[in-house]
Amino acid sequence: MDTNKIRELVKEAEVLHKEFQKGFLRVYSLSSSWEFEELKDLLSELYGIIERKFDIASQIGKASSLLGGDFERLAKELQKNEHQMKFRLEELLLLVENPKMSFTEKAKINASLQRLLQYYRVYDYSITQTIQKLTGELEGLIFISEERKLPPANIVDKIKKIENLDEKLELLISFIYYLYTNPSWVHKVEEALRDWHSKGLLWVEVRNVEKNSGVEREHAAKILEGLTLIGVVEKRERGGEYVYKLRGFGED
Repeated sequence: MDTNKIRELVKEAEVLHKEFQKGFLRVYSLSSSWEFEELKDLLSELYGIIERKFDIASQIGKASSLLGGDFERLAKELQKNEHQMKFRLEELLLLVENPKMSFTEKAKINASLQRLLQYYRVYDYSITQTIQKLTGELEGLIFISEERKLPPANIVDKIKKIENLDEKLELLISFIYYLYTNPSWVHKVEEALRDWHSKGLLWVEVRNVEKNSGVEREHAAKILEGLTLIGVVEKRERGGEYVYKLRGFGED
């Protein structure tokens, strides 16, 4: 999907939200005094809009991987918020579709309606801000791409590469600092890995390196990253954390 199509989707999301805002104003006017049929019709109308909003948000979410970065994060946030509102409207609609004409039933609907009204304030602000930010991100990327004659996806990729280089440079500087100020720590971290390998543990967590080396976890982690950067150590992600092994030591 090209950026012009994504731009159209974001614009449609904005138009639909304005339509939803107008419809929701009528919910406020009914909040203190309402009839079942009147409330049901209004909620059904809003639900029809939110279904379209969620569909558009889902399309933006799928397309956002093309651009990545903040745009992708904002797109996922938009999708999540639209899903939340869709769920809350469904919840209230179930209560008014086949209501029991009783005081208890009306009290239950009133409570659900008040919760919806309270949530709407947060939802409306969040959606408005997210759409504005999505528009800004997209227009910025399109502008840069036109200036550099590159697709927006390439611009994002270049930004990511620069950020990655900055991160690696910081790691390298930290590692050099340890080599000059605490070379024994670097040696202890390597030895800790070797010791765990000799005990049959191939991939080692930072906490285990800390345990065997006596080097505090924060410092051990930075040293391990430095050793990884210069090719002495390999790392992989497991269970949301990184694990390490000496390069060339054993096979998976």
